[in-house]
Amino acid sequence: MTLVTVAVAVIAVVITGLLSLQFVRSSTRDQARAQLSAQADILATLPRLASAAELADKASLALGGTEVALVTDGAANGAAAQYVDRLMLTRLAGGAAVSTTRLGDTGLVLVEARPGQDGTAVVLALPLSTVDRAVAPVTARILVALALGLLVAVVGGTVLARLLSRPLTDTAAAARRMASGERGVAMPRTPTSEIADLAAALSALDAALTASEGRQREFLLSISHELRTPLTALRGYAEAMADGLVEPREMRRIGRTLVTETERLDGFVADLLELARLEADDFSVTRAPVDLGAVLNEAAAAWAGRASTINVTVSASGTASAVTDAHRLRQVIDGLIENALRVSPAGSTVALATEFSSAGAIVRVQDGGPGLADDDLPVAFERGLLRARYRDIRPVGTGLGLSIAARLVERLGGTLSVANAAAAGGAVFTVTLPA
Repeated sequence: MTLVTVAVAVIAVVITGLLSLQFVRSSTRDQARAQLSAQADILATLPRLASAAELADKASLALGGTEVALVTDGAANGAAAQYVDRLMLTRLAGGAAVSTTRLGDTGLVLVEARPGQDGTAVVLALPLSTVDRAVAPVTARILVALALGLLVAVVGGTVLARLLSRPLTDTAAAARRMASGERGVAMPRTPTSEIADLAAALSALDAALTASEGRQREFLLSISHELRTPLTALRGYAEAMADGLVEPREMRRIGRTLVTETERLDGFVADLLELARLEADDFSVTRAPVDLGAVLNEAAAAWAGRASTINVTVSASGTASAVTDAHRLRQVIDGLIENALRVSPAGSTVALATEFSSAGAIVRVQDGGPGLADDDLPVAFERGLLRARYRDIRPVGTGLGLSIAARLVERLGGTLSVANAAAAGGAVFTVTLPA
C-alpha cells in the first residue's frame, strides 16, 4: 500500500510537471510571436528606409536576438533575408502580411513580415532557441517547485499509507488470533469505512464461531451426561445378574430392557457422530406418533434396578399420545428420574404419570424428596445453579440434568415446569407437549 501510494503520488507530480513545463514553453512562444508581430506592424508604418541596417537602428526591438531584413525592389537585404523565399515576396508584393515558422541554422525561427510604404516590406525573425533561453529561469523555478511537491507527495503518501495500513495490520493480527482458537478478540477501530466494514465482519465471524463452538461444547457435555443413564441401567442389571439376584422368570424382561438401553446408547453414539461430521451442534429431533405410556413404562423398567438399590420404587401410570420424538422424550424423563432418585429417601416412590389436558399431552415426574425452596423454583433449570447451592448440604449431580431436560423439551416444542406437591410432598416436574 505504501509503495502504491507513493508511486501514484510520484506519477501525478511528474505528469503535472511535464504538462506545466509544456504549457509555460507554449505560452512563452505564443507571447514572443505576438510581440514580434506587433513590432513588425510598428516598423511597417515607418517612412521608406534606405537599408536594413537603418531599419534596425531606427527600430527599438522589444525582443533581444531579433533579426531584421528590408525588402526593396523585390529583394531582401539583412540578417533575416535567409528566411525570405519567392512565395513570401509575392504575398508581400500583394500587400498581405506573413506569419510563419522557418528552419534556420539554430533550429526553428519565428518569422513575421509586413508590407510597408512605397513598395518596401519589413521582415523580422526570432529564433526559438532565444525564446527558450529566456524561459530557462522560469523552468528552473518550476522544477524546484516540482521537486518540493514531489518530496511532500512522497512523505505525505508514505505517512498516509502507513496510517491506512496500520488498522489492516492490526485486523490481520486479530484474525490470526481467531485462527489460533482465541475468541472474543477486540477488533481495531478506524475511521476508514472499508476497513471498519472488514473489522465488523470479522467481529461477526468471531461471535458466530463463539456461539457455534459454545453450542457444540454444550452438546458434547449433554451427550456425555446422557450416556451415563443407559450405562447405569446396564451396569445395575449386569451386577444383579452376576450376584444371582435375578430370577429366571425375570430374564426375558430384563433382556428386553437391556436391548432397549443398548439401542439408546447407539442413538447417543449417532449424535456424537453427527457432531464429529459437523452436521449438528444440538440434538436432532425426529417427530412421530408416540405412546407416552409405553415410554414411561420403559423408563420405569430401566431405572428399577438402580432404584431398588436405594429402596425406592419407580412407578408408571396413565395413557396418552403425542407427535414428538420418543428418543428425546426418554432423555428428558431419564434426567428427571435421575434427579428424583437422588433426593428421594428410602421407602418413597418416584411416580411417572401421563394424561391429556386442554394444554396438550402431560407427562409428570414426582419424587418423594423434600421439594424445592421458593427461590429455587424460578432457577431450577439454570445450569449448575442448584448444584452450587446444595453441594455442601446434600448429594448433587453434575448440574447438567435439569438444564438439558429443559432444552430438550424446548426443542420438542413443549414446556417444562416445576412445582412442589401440595399433599404428598416432593417436587413435581411437568412436561407439556403440543396436542
